[in-house]
Amino acid sequence: EWIRVEGEYGYVGVTDFAQNELGDIVFVEVTSLGQTVGASGIFGTIDAVKTVSDLFMPAGAEVLEINPEIEKTPELVNSDPYGKGWIVKVK
Repeated sequence: EWIRVEGEYGYVGVTDFAQNELGDIVFVEVTSLGQTVGASGIFGTIDAVKTVSDLFMPAGAEVLEINPEIEKTPELVNSDPYGKGWIVKVK
């Protein structure tokens, strides 16, 4: 997973390498909305055609928001992993 910090917030997603290894993403589930997750803690799962994988927080942070586009269009993780394919907004 990667994190991009913008001011006091961060955006977390899956690296291009990871999405390529997973294959086509079909569902993203975030189980930690509103919770603080420690570095390397699990904040959800990602379902792909090949497998289901845990999502690990790259730094300790509070999960503020789930990307609404990912809920509707999970394949954004494949097509734009560092842009529109972010998964959660954190603080």
